[in-house]
Amino acid sequence: MTPGAQSAKLDREADLLDRAGRYLAGGGLGLFVLPPEVNLVIAEGHGSHITDVSGRDFIDYHLGSGPALLGHAHPEIVEAVQRQVAKGSTYYFLNEPAIRLAERMVGAIPCADQIHFTGSGTEATFFALRVARAATGRQKILKFEGGWHGMNDYGLWGTVPSHPSAYPNAEPDSRGIPDAIRGQVLVAPFNDAARAASLIEQYASELAAVIVEPLERVLVPVPGFLETLRDVTRRHGIVLIFDEVVTGFRIAWGGAQERYGVVPDLATYGKAMSGGFPMAAIAGRSDVMKHLDARRVDRAHLVWASGTLNGNPVSSIAGLTALEILSRPGSLEHFHHIGGRLRREIEALGARYGFAAQTPGEDAVFGVRFTNRRPLRTWEDLLTADKDLNLRWSIEMIRRGILVNPNEKFYLSLAHTDADVDRTLEACDQAFAAIRG
Repeated sequence: MTPGAQSAKLDREADLLDRAGRYLAGGGLGLFVLPPEVNLVIAEGHGSHITDVSGRDFIDYHLGSGPALLGHAHPEIVEAVQRQVAKGSTYYFLNEPAIRLAERMVGAIPCADQIHFTGSGTEATFFALRVARAATGRQKILKFEGGWHGMNDYGLWGTVPSHPSAYPNAEPDSRGIPDAIRGQVLVAPFNDAARAASLIEQYASELAAVIVEPLERVLVPVPGFLETLRDVTRRHGIVLIFDEVVTGFRIAWGGAQERYGVVPDLATYGKAMSGGFPMAAIAGRSDVMKHLDARRVDRAHLVWASGTLNGNPVSSIAGLTALEILSRPGSLEHFHHIGGRLRREIEALGARYGFAAQTPGEDAVFGVRFTNRRPLRTWEDLLTADKDLNLRWSIEMIRRGILVNPNEKFYLSLAHTDADVDRTLEACDQAFAAIRG
Protein backbone atom coordinates (compact mmCIF):
# COMPACT_ATOMS: atom_id res chain seq x y z
CA MET A 1 0.00 0.00 0.00
CA THR A 2 1.39 3.38 -0.96
CA PRO A 3 1.86 6.09 1.69
CA GLY A 4 -0.90 8.11 0.01
CA ALA A 5 -3.38 5.23 0.11
CA GLN A 6 -2.57 4.52 3.76
CA SER A 7 -3.00 8.19 4.63
CA ALA A 8 -6.41 8.21 2.94
CA LYS A 9 -7.50 5.18 4.97
CA LEU A 10 -6.35 6.78 8.19
CA ASP A 11 -8.26 9.94 7.28
CA ARG A 12 -11.37 7.86 6.60
CA GLU A 13 -11.14 6.18 9.99
CA ALA A 14 -10.66 9.54 11.71
CA ASP A 15 -13.71 10.87 9.88
CA LEU A 16 -15.82 7.87 10.92
CA LEU A 17 -14.74 8.24 14.54
CA ASP A 18 -15.69 11.91 14.43
CA ARG A 19 -19.12 11.03 13.01
CA ALA A 20 -19.57 8.35 15.67
CA GLY A 21 -18.88 10.98 18.31
CA ARG A 22 -21.57 13.21 16.81
CA TYR A 23 -24.30 10.71 15.95
CA LEU A 24 -23.95 7.87 18.48
CA ALA A 25 -24.81 8.41 22.14
CA GLY A 26 -21.51 8.22 23.97
CA GLY A 27 -19.64 7.84 20.71
CA GLY A 28 -19.97 4.05 20.79
CA LEU A 29 -22.37 1.14 20.94
CA GLY A 30 -22.73 0.78 24.70
CA LEU A 31 -20.86 1.20 27.97
CA PHE A 32 -17.51 0.00 26.67
CA VAL A 33 -15.70 2.40 24.35
CA LEU A 34 -11.99 2.15 23.64
CA PRO A 35 -9.78 5.04 24.81
CA PRO A 36 -9.55 7.83 22.20
CA GLU A 37 -5.86 7.28 21.50
CA VAL A 38 -6.50 3.70 20.31
CA ASN A 39 -10.14 3.85 19.24
CA LEU A 40 -10.88 2.23 15.90
CA VAL A 41 -13.61 1.30 13.44
CA ILE A 42 -13.70 -2.37 12.48
CA ALA A 43 -14.05 -3.19 8.80
CA GLU A 44 -14.09 -6.99 8.93
CA GLY A 45 -13.13 -10.02 10.94
CA HIS A 46 -11.83 -13.43 9.90
CA GLY A 47 -10.87 -16.18 12.31
CA SER A 48 -9.01 -14.75 15.29
CA HIS A 49 -8.23 -11.44 13.56
CA ILE A 50 -10.04 -8.22 12.80
CA THR A 51 -9.04 -5.43 10.42
CA ASP A 52 -9.95 -1.80 10.96
CA VAL A 53 -10.93 0.60 8.17
CA SER A 54 -7.36 1.92 8.00
CA GLY A 55 -6.17 -1.60 7.13
CA ARG A 56 -4.47 -2.44 10.44
CA ASP A 57 -4.58 -6.07 11.55
CA PHE A 58 -5.36 -7.05 15.17
CA ILE A 59 -5.52 -10.35 17.00
CA ASP A 60 -8.95 -10.18 18.62
CA TYR A 61 -9.32 -11.25 22.25
CA HIS A 62 -12.73 -9.68 22.77
CA LEU A 63 -14.62 -11.46 19.99
CA GLY A 64 -17.66 -9.19 20.11
CA SER A 65 -17.70 -9.66 23.92
CA GLY A 66 -17.69 -13.41 23.53
CA PRO A 67 -20.17 -14.56 20.85
CA ALA A 68 -17.54 -15.37 18.21
CA LEU A 69 -16.36 -18.51 20.01
CA LEU A 70 -15.44 -20.13 16.68
CA GLY A 71 -13.75 -16.98 15.41
CA HIS A 72 -15.10 -14.44 12.97
CA ALA A 73 -16.86 -15.46 9.76
CA HIS A 74 -16.42 -19.20 10.24
CA PRO A 75 -16.96 -20.63 6.74
CA GLU A 76 -19.45 -23.30 7.82
CA ILE A 77 -21.56 -20.74 9.66
CA VAL A 78 -21.37 -18.29 6.75
CA GLU A 79 -22.54 -21.00 4.34
CA ALA A 80 -25.41 -22.11 6.60
CA VAL A 81 -26.58 -18.52 7.17
CA GLN A 82 -26.43 -17.70 3.47
CA ARG A 83 -28.65 -20.69 2.70
CA GLN A 84 -31.16 -19.61 5.34
CA VAL A 85 -31.24 -15.91 4.43
CA ALA A 86 -32.25 -16.85 0.91
CA LYS A 87 -35.35 -18.47 2.43
CA GLY A 88 -36.29 -15.47 4.58
CA SER A 89 -34.82 -13.79 7.63
CA THR A 90 -37.66 -14.12 10.15
CA TYR A 91 -41.11 -15.72 10.49
CA TYR A 92 -42.19 -15.27 14.14
CA PHE A 93 -43.81 -18.73 14.01
CA LEU A 94 -42.16 -22.15 14.29
CA ASN A 95 -39.25 -22.98 12.03
CA GLU A 96 -37.08 -26.06 11.71
CA PRO A 97 -33.73 -24.50 12.69
CA ALA A 98 -35.18 -23.24 16.01
CA ILE A 99 -36.71 -26.64 16.81
CA ARG A 100 -33.48 -28.45 16.03
CA LEU A 101 -31.40 -25.97 18.05
CA ALA A 102 -33.68 -26.40 21.08
CA GLU A 103 -33.35 -30.17 20.78
CA ARG A 104 -29.55 -29.94 20.59
CA MET A 105 -29.38 -27.65 23.61
CA VAL A 106 -31.61 -29.90 25.71
CA GLY A 107 -29.25 -32.77 24.93
CA ALA A 108 -26.25 -30.76 26.11
CA ILE A 109 -27.46 -28.82 29.15
CA PRO A 110 -27.82 -30.84 32.38
CA CYS A 111 -30.75 -28.83 33.79
CA ALA A 112 -32.68 -28.58 30.53
CA ASP A 113 -35.94 -30.35 29.77
CA GLN A 114 -37.08 -27.45 27.61
CA ILE A 115 -35.79 -24.24 26.01
CA HIS A 116 -37.35 -20.81 25.58
CA PHE A 117 -35.61 -18.49 23.11
CA THR A 118 -35.16 -14.76 23.70
CA GLY A 119 -33.41 -11.97 21.83
CA SER A 120 -30.59 -11.21 24.28
CA GLY A 121 -29.00 -12.27 27.53
CA THR A 122 -30.61 -9.30 29.25
CA GLU A 123 -34.03 -10.58 28.22
CA ALA A 124 -33.15 -14.13 29.24
CA THR A 125 -32.21 -13.20 32.81
CA PHE A 126 -35.16 -10.81 33.13
CA PHE A 127 -37.65 -13.45 31.97
CA ALA A 128 -36.02 -16.19 34.05
CA LEU A 129 -36.62 -14.10 37.18
CA ARG A 130 -40.23 -13.59 36.10
CA VAL A 131 -40.64 -17.36 35.69
CA ALA A 132 -39.18 -17.88 39.17
CA ARG A 133 -41.72 -15.48 40.68
CA ALA A 134 -44.54 -17.29 38.95
CA ALA A 135 -43.24 -20.68 40.08
CA THR A 136 -42.88 -19.68 43.73
CA GLY A 137 -45.44 -16.95 44.30
CA ARG A 138 -42.66 -14.90 45.94
CA GLN A 139 -41.12 -11.57 44.93
CA LYS A 140 -37.52 -11.09 46.06
CA ILE A 141 -34.35 -12.28 44.37
CA LEU A 142 -30.79 -12.68 45.62
CA LYS A 143 -27.76 -12.02 43.43
CA PHE A 144 -24.05 -11.73 44.16
CA GLU A 145 -21.92 -8.63 44.31
CA GLY A 146 -20.05 -8.15 41.05
CA GLY A 147 -22.37 -10.51 39.15
CA TRP A 148 -23.34 -9.30 35.69
CA HIS A 149 -26.87 -10.22 34.60
CA GLY A 150 -27.48 -7.86 31.72
CA MET A 151 -29.11 -4.46 31.54
CA ASN A 152 -32.51 -5.16 33.13
CA ASP A 153 -33.57 -3.24 36.24
CA TYR A 154 -33.25 -6.27 38.54
CA GLY A 155 -29.75 -7.19 37.43
CA LEU A 156 -28.16 -3.78 37.95
CA TRP A 157 -27.72 -3.71 41.72
CA GLY A 158 -24.28 -4.12 43.29
CA THR A 159 -22.69 -4.99 39.96
CA VAL A 160 -19.70 -2.61 40.03
CA PRO A 161 -19.69 -0.91 43.47
CA SER A 162 -16.62 1.09 44.45
CA HIS A 163 -16.67 -0.55 47.90
CA PRO A 164 -18.42 -3.59 49.39
CA SER A 165 -22.19 -3.28 49.71
CA ALA A 166 -24.12 -3.13 52.99
CA TYR A 167 -25.36 -6.70 52.57
CA PRO A 168 -28.06 -7.61 51.75
CA ASN A 169 -28.67 -4.05 50.50
CA ALA A 170 -26.92 -2.57 47.51
CA GLU A 171 -27.14 0.51 45.34
CA PRO A 172 -28.29 0.56 41.71
CA ASP A 173 -25.56 0.75 39.11
CA SER A 174 -27.49 2.92 36.68
CA ARG A 175 -29.62 6.00 36.85
CA GLY A 176 -33.23 5.47 35.88
CA ILE A 177 -33.83 2.29 37.90
CA PRO A 178 -37.07 2.64 39.89
CA ASP A 179 -36.50 3.00 43.61
CA ALA A 180 -39.50 0.71 44.08
CA ILE A 181 -37.16 -2.18 43.25
CA ARG A 182 -34.96 -1.38 46.24
CA GLY A 183 -35.31 -4.22 48.74
CA GLN A 184 -36.58 -6.59 46.06
CA VAL A 185 -32.99 -7.38 45.04
CA LEU A 186 -30.77 -8.71 47.84
CA VAL A 187 -27.00 -8.89 47.39
CA ALA A 188 -24.43 -11.20 48.99
CA PRO A 189 -20.66 -11.56 48.51
CA PHE A 190 -19.64 -14.16 45.95
CA ASN A 191 -17.84 -17.26 47.25
CA ASP A 192 -18.98 -16.74 50.85
CA ALA A 193 -21.13 -19.85 51.29
CA ALA A 194 -21.93 -19.23 54.95
CA ARG A 195 -23.09 -15.64 54.38
CA ALA A 196 -25.18 -16.65 51.36
CA ALA A 197 -26.82 -19.55 53.19
CA SER A 198 -27.61 -17.32 56.16
CA LEU A 199 -29.27 -14.68 53.99
CA ILE A 200 -31.23 -17.27 52.04
CA GLU A 201 -32.46 -18.84 55.26
CA GLN A 202 -33.41 -15.43 56.65
CA TYR A 203 -35.43 -14.41 53.59
CA ALA A 204 -36.54 -17.86 52.44
CA SER A 205 -40.27 -17.14 52.67
CA GLU A 206 -39.84 -14.11 50.37
CA LEU A 207 -37.21 -15.34 47.90
CA ALA A 208 -38.32 -16.42 44.46
CA ALA A 209 -34.84 -16.97 43.05
CA VAL A 210 -31.12 -16.97 43.63
CA ILE A 211 -29.30 -15.98 40.44
CA VAL A 212 -25.56 -16.42 40.07
CA GLU A 213 -22.85 -16.37 37.46
CA PRO A 214 -21.17 -19.69 38.37
CA LEU A 215 -17.96 -18.15 37.02
CA GLU A 216 -18.54 -14.60 38.24
CA ARG A 217 -16.78 -12.39 35.72
CA VAL A 218 -13.27 -13.85 36.30
CA LEU A 219 -13.84 -15.34 39.77
CA VAL A 220 -13.85 -19.14 39.95
CA PRO A 221 -16.25 -20.61 42.55
CA VAL A 222 -14.50 -22.07 45.59
CA PRO A 223 -15.31 -25.70 46.42
CA GLY A 224 -18.63 -25.96 48.23
CA PHE A 225 -20.01 -22.54 47.27
CA LEU A 226 -22.30 -23.57 44.43
CA GLU A 227 -23.13 -26.81 46.24
CA THR A 228 -24.32 -24.78 49.26
CA LEU A 229 -26.53 -22.62 47.03
CA ARG A 230 -28.02 -25.74 45.50
CA ASP A 231 -28.72 -27.33 48.86
CA VAL A 232 -30.31 -24.35 50.61
CA THR A 233 -32.45 -23.28 47.64
CA ARG A 234 -33.73 -26.82 47.16
CA ARG A 235 -34.71 -27.09 50.84
CA HIS A 236 -36.75 -23.88 50.65
CA GLY A 237 -38.28 -24.31 47.20
CA ILE A 238 -36.33 -21.35 45.78
CA VAL A 239 -35.47 -21.37 42.08
CA LEU A 240 -31.70 -21.52 41.52
CA ILE A 241 -30.70 -19.80 38.29
CA PHE A 242 -27.26 -20.09 36.71
CA ASP A 243 -26.46 -17.22 34.38
CA GLU A 244 -24.47 -19.12 31.76
CA VAL A 245 -24.55 -16.41 29.11
CA VAL A 246 -20.72 -16.37 29.28
CA THR A 247 -19.94 -19.94 30.38
CA GLY A 248 -22.41 -21.85 28.22
CA PHE A 249 -20.66 -24.12 25.68
CA ARG A 250 -17.40 -22.30 26.51
CA ILE A 251 -15.84 -23.80 29.63
CA ALA A 252 -17.38 -27.25 29.00
CA TRP A 253 -19.86 -28.75 26.56
CA GLY A 254 -22.47 -28.72 29.33
CA GLY A 255 -21.29 -25.32 30.55
CA ALA A 256 -20.57 -24.45 34.17
CA GLN A 257 -23.10 -27.08 35.30
CA GLU A 258 -20.86 -29.76 33.87
CA ARG A 259 -17.58 -28.04 34.76
CA TYR A 260 -18.46 -27.49 38.42
CA GLY A 261 -20.86 -30.42 38.93
CA VAL A 262 -23.88 -28.46 40.23
CA VAL A 263 -27.21 -28.45 38.41
CA PRO A 264 -29.60 -25.47 38.80
CA ASP A 265 -33.34 -25.28 38.13
CA LEU A 266 -33.00 -22.73 35.33
CA ALA A 267 -30.09 -21.42 33.30
CA THR A 268 -29.74 -18.55 30.86
CA TYR A 269 -27.66 -18.79 27.71
CA GLY A 270 -26.36 -16.38 25.07
CA LYS A 271 -23.16 -15.38 23.27
CA ALA A 272 -21.60 -18.67 22.09
CA MET A 273 -24.92 -20.53 21.64
CA SER A 274 -25.80 -18.72 18.42
CA GLY A 275 -22.55 -18.64 16.47
CA GLY A 276 -22.06 -14.88 16.64
CA PHE A 277 -25.67 -13.97 15.82
CA PRO A 278 -28.13 -12.26 18.19
CA MET A 279 -29.98 -14.83 20.26
CA ALA A 280 -30.29 -16.10 23.84
CA ALA A 281 -32.33 -18.64 25.77
CA ILE A 282 -33.70 -19.89 29.06
CA ALA A 283 -33.19 -23.59 29.76
CA GLY A 284 -34.76 -25.46 32.62
CA ARG A 285 -36.73 -28.21 34.26
CA SER A 286 -40.14 -28.95 32.84
CA ASP A 287 -41.98 -28.21 36.10
CA VAL A 288 -40.50 -24.68 36.16
CA MET A 289 -40.68 -24.05 32.41
CA LYS A 290 -44.39 -24.95 32.40
CA HIS A 291 -45.13 -21.38 33.49
CA LEU A 292 -44.25 -20.31 29.94
CA ASP A 293 -46.59 -22.94 28.45
CA ALA A 294 -50.22 -22.00 27.75
CA ARG A 295 -50.97 -25.69 27.17
CA ARG A 296 -50.18 -26.49 30.82
CA VAL A 297 -51.01 -23.24 32.65
CA ASP A 298 -54.21 -21.24 32.34
CA ARG A 299 -53.74 -17.86 30.72
CA ALA A 300 -54.34 -15.94 33.95
CA HIS A 301 -51.22 -17.56 35.45
CA LEU A 302 -49.05 -17.59 32.33
CA VAL A 303 -45.64 -15.87 32.19
CA TRP A 304 -45.38 -13.59 29.18
CA ALA A 305 -41.95 -13.75 27.54
CA SER A 306 -42.57 -13.19 23.84
CA GLY A 307 -40.34 -11.29 21.45
CA THR A 308 -40.61 -10.48 17.76
CA LEU A 309 -37.32 -12.21 16.92
CA ASN A 310 -37.49 -15.11 19.41
CA GLY A 311 -36.34 -18.25 17.64
CA ASN A 312 -35.12 -16.32 14.62
CA PRO A 313 -34.23 -18.88 11.90
CA VAL A 314 -30.99 -17.16 10.84
CA SER A 315 -29.64 -17.04 14.38
CA SER A 316 -30.93 -20.57 14.99
CA ILE A 317 -29.14 -22.10 12.01
CA ALA A 318 -25.97 -20.24 13.01
CA GLY A 319 -26.28 -21.63 16.53
CA LEU A 320 -27.02 -25.15 15.34
CA THR A 321 -23.95 -25.06 13.09
CA ALA A 322 -21.78 -23.61 15.87
CA LEU A 323 -22.78 -26.35 18.31
CA GLU A 324 -22.07 -29.01 15.71
CA ILE A 325 -18.55 -27.63 15.30
CA LEU A 326 -17.99 -27.30 19.05
CA SER A 327 -19.10 -30.88 19.64
CA ARG A 328 -16.26 -32.25 17.50
CA PRO A 329 -13.38 -34.00 19.28
CA GLY A 330 -10.62 -31.71 20.49
CA SER A 331 -12.60 -28.44 20.32
CA LEU A 332 -12.77 -27.71 24.03
CA GLU A 333 -9.26 -29.04 24.62
CA HIS A 334 -8.05 -26.32 22.26
CA PHE A 335 -9.16 -23.63 24.72
CA HIS A 336 -7.14 -25.25 27.50
CA HIS A 337 -4.06 -25.39 25.30
CA ILE A 338 -4.21 -21.83 23.97
CA GLY A 339 -5.74 -20.14 27.01
CA GLY A 340 -3.66 -22.05 29.51
CA ARG A 341 -0.46 -21.04 27.75
CA LEU A 342 -1.50 -17.38 27.59
CA ARG A 343 -2.44 -17.28 31.27
CA ARG A 344 0.81 -18.85 32.44
CA GLU A 345 3.08 -16.76 30.28
CA ILE A 346 1.34 -13.41 30.83
CA GLU A 347 1.81 -13.88 34.59
CA ALA A 348 5.44 -14.90 34.07
CA LEU A 349 6.14 -11.88 31.87
CA GLY A 350 4.52 -9.57 34.39
CA ALA A 351 6.68 -10.98 37.18
CA ARG A 352 9.79 -10.54 35.05
CA TYR A 353 9.05 -6.81 34.85
CA GLY A 354 8.09 -6.54 38.52
CA PHE A 355 4.29 -6.50 38.13
CA ALA A 356 1.85 -8.57 40.17
CA ALA A 357 -0.17 -9.58 37.12
CA GLN A 358 -2.72 -12.33 37.66
CA THR A 359 -4.94 -14.10 35.12
CA PRO A 360 -8.03 -15.24 37.06
CA GLY A 361 -10.82 -17.19 35.37
CA GLU A 362 -10.89 -20.23 33.13
CA ASP A 363 -8.67 -20.99 30.15
CA ALA A 364 -11.41 -20.08 27.62
CA VAL A 365 -12.24 -16.77 29.33
CA PHE A 366 -10.04 -14.98 31.83
CA GLY A 367 -8.91 -11.54 32.92
CA VAL A 368 -5.62 -9.78 33.55
CA ARG A 369 -5.60 -8.01 36.91
CA PHE A 370 -2.73 -6.11 38.54
CA THR A 371 -2.91 -6.87 42.27
CA ASN A 372 -0.94 -8.55 45.03
CA ARG A 373 -4.14 -9.87 46.65
CA ARG A 374 -4.27 -13.66 46.57
CA PRO A 375 -6.45 -15.54 46.16
CA LEU A 376 -9.02 -13.55 44.17
CA ARG A 377 -12.38 -14.81 45.36
CA THR A 378 -14.73 -11.85 45.79
CA TRP A 379 -15.56 -8.48 44.24
CA GLU A 380 -13.80 -6.88 47.20
CA ASP A 381 -10.64 -8.75 46.17
CA LEU A 382 -10.97 -7.43 42.61
CA LEU A 383 -11.28 -3.88 43.93
CA THR A 384 -7.61 -4.09 44.95
CA ALA A 385 -6.58 -4.31 41.29
CA ASP A 386 -4.86 -1.27 39.75
CA LYS A 387 -7.27 -0.28 36.97
CA ASP A 388 -5.18 2.65 35.79
CA LEU A 389 -2.17 0.40 35.32
CA ASN A 390 -4.34 -2.12 33.45
CA LEU A 391 -5.61 0.67 31.18
CA ARG A 392 -2.07 1.77 30.37
CA TRP A 393 -1.03 -1.83 29.65
CA SER A 394 -4.09 -2.45 27.48
CA ILE A 395 -3.45 0.68 25.44
CA GLU A 396 0.09 -0.53 24.78
CA MET A 397 -1.30 -3.92 23.73
CA ILE A 398 -3.75 -2.33 21.27
CA ARG A 399 -0.98 -0.17 19.83
CA ARG A 400 0.87 -3.41 19.09
CA GLY A 401 -2.04 -5.06 17.29
CA ILE A 402 -3.67 -6.97 20.15
CA LEU A 403 -7.34 -6.01 20.56
CA VAL A 404 -8.34 -6.19 24.22
CA ASN A 405 -10.97 -4.43 26.30
CA PRO A 406 -9.19 -2.69 29.21
CA ASN A 407 -9.97 -4.17 32.63
CA GLU A 408 -12.32 -6.71 31.09
CA LYS A 409 -11.88 -10.25 29.74
CA PHE A 410 -9.77 -12.16 27.27
CA TYR A 411 -12.09 -14.36 25.21
CA LEU A 412 -10.52 -17.25 23.30
CA SER A 413 -11.81 -18.79 20.07
CA LEU A 414 -11.24 -22.03 18.20
CA ALA A 415 -9.49 -19.91 15.58
CA HIS A 416 -6.71 -18.67 17.86
CA THR A 417 -3.41 -20.39 17.09
CA ASP A 418 -0.03 -20.87 18.70
CA ALA A 419 1.29 -18.29 16.23
CA ASP A 420 -1.28 -15.83 17.60
CA VAL A 421 -0.09 -16.59 21.11
CA ASP A 422 3.53 -16.06 20.07
CA ARG A 423 2.68 -12.63 18.64
CA THR A 424 0.52 -11.79 21.66
CA LEU A 425 3.25 -12.64 24.14
CA GLU A 426 5.77 -10.58 22.18
CA ALA A 427 3.36 -7.63 22.45
CA CYS A 428 2.87 -8.38 26.16
CA ASP A 429 6.61 -8.25 26.72
CA GLN A 430 6.82 -4.87 24.99
CA ALA A 431 3.73 -3.54 26.78
CA PHE A 432 5.12 -4.47 30.22
CA ALA A 433 8.40 -2.80 29.29
CA ALA A 434 6.57 0.34 28.15
CA ILE A 435 4.53 0.77 31.33
CA ARG A 436 7.54 0.09 33.55
CA GLY A 437 9.16 3.12 31.95
